[in-house]
Amino acid sequence: MSASGRLHAPLLPPVMLATADAAEQAETRAKARAFAEPLISGEMLDTGENTLAHADAVAAILEDIGSSVAMQAACYLVYTCPHLNKPEEVMAKAFGPHLAQLAMQTNQLVHLQRLSRAAESSNLSSDNSQLSPQLQTENVRKMLLAFSRDLRVVMLRLASRLQTLRHFAAAKLPVPQALASESLRVFAPLANRLGIWQIKWEMEDLSFRFLEPATYKDIARLLDEKRAERERYMLELRQRLQQALAKQGIAASVEGRPKHIYSIVRKMRGKSLAFDQVFDIRALRVVVQSVADCYQVLSWVHEHFAAIEQEFDDYIAKPKVNGYQSLHTVVRDVDGGPIEVQIRTQAMHEHAEHGVAAHWAYKEAGAKGYAGVSANSEYDTKIAVLRQLLAWERDLSGAAQDQAKGNGLFDDRIYVLTPEAAVVELPQGATPIDFAYTVHTNLGHRCRGAKVDGAMVTLNTPLANGQTVEITAIKEGGPSRDWLNPELAYLASPRARAKVRAWFNAQISTETIARGRESVEKLLQRLGRTSIRLEDLASQLGFKSADGLFEVVGKDEYSLRNIEVLLNPPEPALQPDQYFQKKFKGAVARKSPSGVLVVGVDSLLTQLSRCCKPAPPDPISGFVTRGKGVSIHRQDCSNFRELASRHGERVIEVRWGDHKGPDASVYPVDVAVEAFDRQGLLRDISEVFAKEKMNVIGVQTQSVKGTAWMTFTVEIHDAVSLNKVLGSVRGVKGVRAARRR
Repeated sequence: MSASGRLHAPLLPPVMLATADAAEQAETRAKARAFAEPLISGEMLDTGENTLAHADAVAAILEDIGSSVAMQAACYLVYTCPHLNKPEEVMAKAFGPHLAQLAMQTNQLVHLQRLSRAAESSNLSSDNSQLSPQLQTENVRKMLLAFSRDLRVVMLRLASRLQTLRHFAAAKLPVPQALASESLRVFAPLANRLGIWQIKWEMEDLSFRFLEPATYKDIARLLDEKRAERERYMLELRQRLQQALAKQGIAASVEGRPKHIYSIVRKMRGKSLAFDQVFDIRALRVVVQSVADCYQVLSWVHEHFAAIEQEFDDYIAKPKVNGYQSLHTVVRDVDGGPIEVQIRTQAMHEHAEHGVAAHWAYKEAGAKGYAGVSANSEYDTKIAVLRQLLAWERDLSGAAQDQAKGNGLFDDRIYVLTPEAAVVELPQGATPIDFAYTVHTNLGHRCRGAKVDGAMVTLNTPLANGQTVEITAIKEGGPSRDWLNPELAYLASPRARAKVRAWFNAQISTETIARGRESVEKLLQRLGRTSIRLEDLASQLGFKSADGLFEVVGKDEYSLRNIEVLLNPPEPALQPDQYFQKKFKGAVARKSPSGVLVVGVDSLLTQLSRCCKPAPPDPISGFVTRGKGVSIHRQDCSNFRELASRHGERVIEVRWGDHKGPDASVYPVDVAVEAFDRQGLLRDISEVFAKEKMNVIGVQTQSVKGTAWMTFTVEIHDAVSLNKVLGSVRGVKGVRAARRR
């Protein structure tokens, strides 16, 4: 006993400790299998494979790639979860919390993939899924990793998927297209990113075999033809090269590169090559100790074979952006057949074989442009970190406690599911309301409740990876102002907050427009002008739409007196219509002081109407007013059309007189200008009128939300000359439109 009174365990040699750990892990695997066997031995997966046999095969695959025994034990526990009432609690007591959590997370991913395949197979419309197939695929990739705070979850899923493909191949059963497609588009690239090459290549070839069996058989047949002759020649070439390098004192490892049917097909399609044009059907890889040795080997190869110059790449002198280094050359043998040779140092080889980012960029983005999947830089940075974790995979078995503390690589994002199995990406801490707004803005507005994995939750409940979220919505309605209160934590997404604010801003605008409409309609009722079109009224007042008029009236920024003056000029009484018609019947047309020829009498009172301000050569008509003689209107004037429809007997024919010469009359017209409001705008437009020698006798301006609405009253001799001026006004900086009213 020590001085402190504590007993110390006896110290054991490291070898004995390692042996004890290995024995304990092996016991854990056997214990997990025994635990699962009575629950799953008689059960079949949806693929038709016996569940226990599948778990045994997955454990064997993991053992082949050097995974820990703890992972192999988890293969069995994953499939027991649906059979237990409280699976995590039960497994935690039997195997510890970390192994239980690994099994639970993996089971959750099994459920995710089943839902995803079902969604893809049912060909959901874009309105339901909200995601394109390409985006859905990338989100599934991300989700696989986002789930994997413990990287072993991904390893388990990769091994399980490979075994599923092997089962279909061995049983010669038809493979669901969604499963094969997902394996090729999701799982094989993931294995590639993680550097698990043997799983990657086998999964690609099997998936391609199921998706395109005819093409697969054609390439396999072409590879089988003269296989023995090709292998014999390559063996001789390897021995010849090895001996030649040894004579020069170069220690080298010369190996053939395996041929994978899917990679051959991709290269043929990406580069539009025939089978006999694919250079690396026959290929060697030479691994040496130093860079100098690389170039010495290259020299020997080029000296003894005819090099194809355009197929030489020196990635040692000029490495790829991802750090990949190697010499690539293609030469022809004595019969003219191509042979690809890759030459690199051992360090370069390790980087090429185990550097995930480098391999992804080279094999999938396509160094020379053949078809592949481009990599996202931020995403691949995280994958590179995961690759380092893979190198420490066995250590992860004993360091699961650190993983459980939440030190994940994807803490900034989460990925949840719609009821139709579409993946939705959200920020960390997102709530059901954030989810609803991400799916559709209108769904967010109408959101009133939510279920997460089938259980009702409050709307400010933070969501977690892999959860299925279902929104309860009302038919009509809007958000609550409480959602914008940061202390209540209803929203974590800035985009969702912006949509809520926009809804309330729109509501305020709607209320203002309604208030303005009510004021204008009351005025029209008082004036007895309810039949006038509100859009025409707004246009005459210089507004782009009736709502624009209503909004400024509702804000008390525009006086109703302007509308009243436009619509209701005072008119004194006139003699009866019959007397007028009799008095002027057959009279001679005379010229009035306004420059308009009318049927009439000397000194007949005429006036140009203020509502439409006619000017030569506008088509015009006259209307006999009560006490003001004949009012001259443009024939397209809405007020004149209304008057003519009510009192057609008071319409009189008129025409313009001679408006040429130095004494010609001038006519006031209104010019409406719409422009971006800025300092000096009024001055610049006024200068245009002054330059054209047009007298401005009135200006009305108003500014609404950065847009200036201006009405200039100018005196002109005729409307034709006005067109040139309008063109000049439109050229003023900031002016969007200029027209005569």
